[in-house]
Amino acid sequence: MTLNQQKLFKYLASLGILTETTEHEPVHTVEDNRSLRANLNDRHQAAAHIKNLFLKDKKGKLWLIVAHEHKQIDLKILRHEIGAAHLSFGKPDLLHDVLSVLPGSVTPFALIHDQDHQVNVVIDRVLLESAAINCHPLTNAATTLIATKDLLRFIETLGFQLHILEA
Repeated sequence: MTLNQQKLFKYLASLGILTETTEHEPVHTVEDNRSLRANLNDRHQAAAHIKNLFLKDKKGKLWLIVAHEHKQIDLKILRHEIGAAHLSFGKPDLLHDVLSVLPGSVTPFALIHDQDHQVNVVIDRVLLESAAINCHPLTNAATTLIATKDLLRFIETLGFQLHILEA
């Protein structure tokens, strides 16, 4: 476990948030993640699985999109839904500078590193209907199960305002 993960889990514990983490081979895509699900316990399998997009718009605003793994995302349509300028994927060095994670490990947990609140956080409404969500704990070599309400509380305690993606 890295120092960053220790910091994350210590912060979650300080909020009284319980999580369950399972280590596995690194995954880089939603498809890779699906191939490992048989190795996860029933609680992990029943929870929502997500994909996370780190985006930058033409005006320099940063966005973290937390969506259900099955959601089709068209950046041209998304920009209108969230009120952004033209969107593109954030470069790996920017991702690392702002959220201290590498591509393939993007996660809402990485918001713990954005002390300047540079990132606008958008969560898919569909996820709000799930009791629990699976997230990478700052690495793509593990999956952490967290209650949806606790993930939302974690994000809010860091000082981020959540935007809901309705469509």
